[in-house]
Amino acid sequence: MRRRIGIDVGGTNTDAVLLEGDRVLHAVKTPTTADVMTGVRLALAGVAPSVGPEGVQAVMIGTTHFVNAVVQRRDLARVGALRIGLPAARSLPPFCDWPEDLAALARGQVHMVEGGHDYDGRPIMPLDERAVAAAARAMRADGIGCIAIASVFSPLDPAMESRAAEIVRQEIPDAAITLSRDLGRIGLLERENVALMNAALAPLARHTVAAFEEALKQAGVEAPLFITQNDGTVIRAELAARFPVLSFASGPTNSMRGAAFLTGVKDALVVDVGGTTSDVGALKAGFPREANAVVQVGGVRTLFRMPDLHSFGLGGGSRVRTPGHGRIAIGPDSVGFRLPELARIFGGPDLTTSDVAVAAGLLALGDADRVADLDRAFRDAVLAEAARMLEESVDRMKTEAAAVPLLAVGGGAFLVPDRLAGVSEVLRPANAAVANAVGAAIAQVSGEADQVFQGLSRAEAMAEAERIARDRAVTSGADRDSLALVDIEDLPLAYLPGGALRVRARVVGEIAAA
Repeated sequence: MRRRIGIDVGGTNTDAVLLEGDRVLHAVKTPTTADVMTGVRLALAGVAPSVGPEGVQAVMIGTTHFVNAVVQRRDLARVGALRIGLPAARSLPPFCDWPEDLAALARGQVHMVEGGHDYDGRPIMPLDERAVAAAARAMRADGIGCIAIASVFSPLDPAMESRAAEIVRQEIPDAAITLSRDLGRIGLLERENVALMNAALAPLARHTVAAFEEALKQAGVEAPLFITQNDGTVIRAELAARFPVLSFASGPTNSMRGAAFLTGVKDALVVDVGGTTSDVGALKAGFPREANAVVQVGGVRTLFRMPDLHSFGLGGGSRVRTPGHGRIAIGPDSVGFRLPELARIFGGPDLTTSDVAVAAGLLALGDADRVADLDRAFRDAVLAEAARMLEESVDRMKTEAAAVPLLAVGGGAFLVPDRLAGVSEVLRPANAAVANAVGAAIAQVSGEADQVFQGLSRAEAMAEAERIARDRAVTSGADRDSLALVDIEDLPLAYLPGGALRVRARVVGEIAAA
């Protein structure tokens, strides 16, 4: 029977499960440590003894480590930005729409050179190879080794980005180079932003993935390592080290996939209540609904594969205040992983939602006598405010007026009441507290193509997009024979000559045998 280990490294807890087929054999929840490897090693130690002689097929890890680095403005490398597009793309330079505090950390050097393509696929100007080489030498002299290259309309023709990367590599052989065409879609600024962010995270990604691999080694687990992505699927660890932005939303995505698996419900809303925030998303055929609009990450506009989520400051560690006039305020600040130190049920000074839940009999944690002074009216008011926040978020995520089921998961799911406006029923699956790790363990491998084709018939363009998606899935670690097409759509581009067609295809399959 196939066995897998799923791990989710959150800001507060690191969860791990051992899955055999459709059964959760063992689950553990340990505190996340400042040293990523230690937390993962402790989680593995909790499930690895249960593995037995059969071993495991794979280990899947989901982490918020990379997106937290952007949001918290830490562990970011200085980036050399190279834009190909002059004279057409001069007015809005790279980093122009970034929050200044984040740009100050990541902005190394900015270079813009002639080249790029127009919307109809024709070159704006030939690539200025001398200017590219000069830019690379300037970045090398400044000690910059993380470089993002973006060219105007590179999804139509990526040749100039590829050639620029070759030139940069000649000047800086060990550079970590990110090409925008590998991550983003048509919009230049949003696509460039994703590439810049990915380049800034390159050293952290290499270190983090190496720490995961070392943790597996120390735990004696001999299995291939995969990292979960924003769409609920996984890629090989070495690819994740190159493209950390693909794991930005893997935490809530894993929870959504885990909720679908644990309940058997494929179309519903999901709320994942953590220690600091809650994430509400929608399941469609068992996978998170993708966002089709611009998504902001750390205040930066991006446009790439991300789930459609609404996050707000309600969690098990959220601080509770009474600012006056009978009002109750929950969050957005939280005691986070310091709950056992700061919450009143453990003798701490801070009143949290966990304290209120213990006083109301919803949660067995700490010493209930320490919160016996919380009267019923106050407890009810706090829980009513939590319900109001949840109802507002559910209403924002719904696409229909009818009531829909809500799957409640996460360590703070005790804050979700059994009845909410707009919700037909609230389902609480077994192992809901570790749904994120379950979602990681069941993840499959995907491949996606989003490309503009010219000179091909509709059938030929769609077949080529599917072929590209299948090849990318295999590169990510999928078994080619197990791949299935799950989504394909085409959009005729009337403003382009030659019957241009934009085709987006996505395939999903099982992990290839080692």
